[in-house]
Amino acid sequence: MPDFFDSLCRNAQKTVASGYYSNFRQSDEPQNTRSTLRLSESITTCACLPLIAEIKVASPTACALRVSTNAGAIVQSMEAGGAAGISVVTEPHFFKGSAHLLENARSRASVPLLMKDFIVSARQVEAARDAGASAILLIQALFDRGYAARGVDEMIEFAHTVGLEVLLEAHTDTEFECALSTDADCIGINNRDLRTLDVDLTTTKEILEKFPPNSRIVISESGVTTPEDAQFLRRCGADALLVGSALMRANDVRQAVDKLVRVT
Repeated sequence: MPDFFDSLCRNAQKTVASGYYSNFRQSDEPQNTRSTLRLSESITTCACLPLIAEIKVASPTACALRVSTNAGAIVQSMEAGGAAGISVVTEPHFFKGSAHLLENARSRASVPLLMKDFIVSARQVEAARDAGASAILLIQALFDRGYAARGVDEMIEFAHTVGLEVLLEAHTDTEFECALSTDADCIGINNRDLRTLDVDLTTTKEILEKFPPNSRIVISESGVTTPEDAQFLRRCGADALLVGSALMRANDVRQAVDKLVRVT
């Protein structure tokens, strides 16, 4: 069976080489609403369930997720619903992301902004900084497979040097244990296996039963569609959730976010 994750990583290398990330530049518009909070701080100070609400136009499993994607309006709805942070998927081929999408989101966001992509190069980290993001997503498996130009520790250090926090994503026990040994600000557990795109919410449960994160912030990613899903993951020990597709499909984004953040 083909390994889809390899396809994602190889495509990421080609996208970097194409110069795509050179378009990630801050506009001249004043950013008075830009958050001064760190993503980790927004999570730990959140009075309700800390939710990172994700904006993505499409996904390999669902094609188009929303007929019209006005990122600025969606950000306002997500924040009104109580999101602690906003994730924007910028990968252009499989997820149909763009610099424009991130720019529009940043212009309206007052909570921390996470640039989510398949980061294989320091150029992408610089692009996130240039676009006004607060944090980036890195994927442990990508480094383990040798797709990145730098090691994971070096990439994290570089991100910190340019003022970005790092959410380091794992999917397996081994990846999670490795992630805990780094200086990443938050550790993500992706319930989706990027090799096959299958989702299993018990991935978070099984990993946290074996590896208590102690003081590290753990964010469970992928697969949440109902408040019951959110409640399950919280009881498994996740400090925060990252939810994308379910929100992008919702007729009322604000209401969909509100229902999730109210989970106890």
